Amino acid sequence: MTVRVPAKVNVRLAVGAARPDGFHDLANVFLAVSLYDEVTAAPADALTVTCEGPDADQVPLDRSNLAARAAEILAGRSGLSPSVHLHIAKNIPVAGGMAGGSADGAAALLACDALWGLDTPRAELLDICAELGSDVPFSLVGGAALGTGRGEVLTPVAAGTFHWVFAVADGGLSTPAVFREFDRLTAGQDVPVPQASAALLEALASGDPDALAATLANDLQPAALSLRPGLADTLAAGTGAGALAALVSGSGPTTAFLVRDAESAATVAAALEASGTCRTTRVADGPAPGATVVSAPSGRVRLRG
Repeated sequence: MTVRVPAKVNVRLAVGAARPDGFHDLANVFLAVSLYDEVTAAPADALTVTCEGPDADQVPLDRSNLAARAAEILAGRSGLSPSVHLHIAKNIPVAGGMAGGSADGAAALLACDALWGLDTPRAELLDICAELGSDVPFSLVGGAALGTGRGEVLTPVAAGTFHWVFAVADGGLSTPAVFREFDRLTAGQDVPVPQASAALLEALASGDPDALAATLANDLQPAALSLRPGLADTLAAGTGAGALAALVSGSGPTTAFLVRDAESAATVAAALEASGTCRTTRVADGPAPGATVVSAPSGRVRLRG
């Protein structure tokens, strides 16, 4: 059973002060984009994980992988043994601020649910996603949405089609480390309650790239740039090549460039690669659908624990 799942870009990431539980309240406007991982679930004697693709050697293959945790939680709730082999075909940048690990968790959850013939209600799948992590529910849903709470409470929003270039950096950035740096940089300040502006939501719905470019913002960007100052050169190279706007994607270090159309995307991607400020680039558009079953065997296997 194979499930395809998209990456995301945050067109607005507003971050509030740290809560007593260590999380931060967010106003997180997600847009799913057409960069995909695929997770295949197959019957096995035990829970195992394998991975192939760019930077696959950086993906944990133990129980810390969100795909493995998704299988365990679903099996536990359903009275099954988590005897499944999960194979991840990786295309979303690893530790790049595009929710690649979260995407794999959502994909594995849907793949195991289909493989085991559970037909778990959507609301329960989303509940498991929220248990796995703040970005996982959106990976299941896709499209465009406003995430509140710590990002897991989703409200769908309208979105036209937008074109993007993503510059992939060498190495990753730890999301907890970026939030700690945000806390350090904002210590002693009055951090406002996070919200997404009406102007941004209107621009997103309009499909007008110039309007959206004027409203893009990421409150984690100063923290990411503090930890990885070289990202400023990447941002400058993309805007210098004609991108309408640039920002760090999520917690980084992938940088995202909004462009006018597919032709502009090719131009900006080539300039970024020639600049020497990134390892590689990816071109995508959005919104893209969420986790989707793309292939299935003729029969489904249900294993009782």
